Amino acid sequence: MLSIQGVHKWLGHNHVLKGVDITVRTGEIVCILGPSGSGKSTLLRCINHLDPVDGGVIEVAGERIGYETHGTTLYEQGERKVAKARQQIGMVFQHFNLFGHMTVLGNVIYGPTKILGKPKAEAVQRAHELLAKVGLEDKAGSYPSQLSGGQQQRVAIARALAMEPRLMMFDEPTSALDPELVGEVLTTMRQVAEEGMTMVVVTHEIGFAREVADRVVFMDQGRVLEDGPARDVLDNPQHERTAGFLRRVH
Repeated sequence: MLSIQGVHKWLGHNHVLKGVDITVRTGEIVCILGPSGSGKSTLLRCINHLDPVDGGVIEVAGERIGYETHGTTLYEQGERKVAKARQQIGMVFQHFNLFGHMTVLGNVIYGPTKILGKPKAEAVQRAHELLAKVGLEDKAGSYPSQLSGGQQQRVAIARALAMEPRLMMFDEPTSALDPELVGEVLTTMRQVAEEGMTMVVVTHEIGFAREVADRVVFMDQGRVLEDGPARDVLDNPQHERTAGFLRRVH
């Protein structure tokens, strides 16, 4: 489903990603761990081409994201083609990014109607199903400012799912929440995982990674230092940097 090969990314003079290689199979749940500044969020932004890469190849479902070749020359795709490729990638950000002037229902139906071209009635029906799934059907007419942070994040998950993605990415989805609201978002993510969605999750929630992830990837200073079955990496890390990180966050 996702192939990342030799990806490099510079932000100014900062070499943020230094030859990252990760493969995610269809239906697999991969949690990416690592200290702040290790390149985790930048990697997610590169996967859906919010940030263009400076080297390497990213493919989703066999399709290269952001670039195409004509003969031997590599070209960056235009925004329309990139937007079409992005439709198969759902993204849930740290800070919700909901449209404040739209109701919850309006947020969830916006993408399916405006981007996918679905009839409004069909999009509304699906939105109600998704809001019920995340436990917020009674909030369809509310505005984001009337919701808690946890509720807003669950709406963001419903909004991403409404686009029928093949891959869901979560960028520290609980780090902006009060501690008592974290559980409700993780419960929603577990439900998404149980339905077979391919997921890449940047998180510090070690318990969630242990419970839900098939694999854990540990990044530090722009490199993948460890990549293996979740329990192996979490219980018996092979790299001292991984072990030190896990001691600190436990």
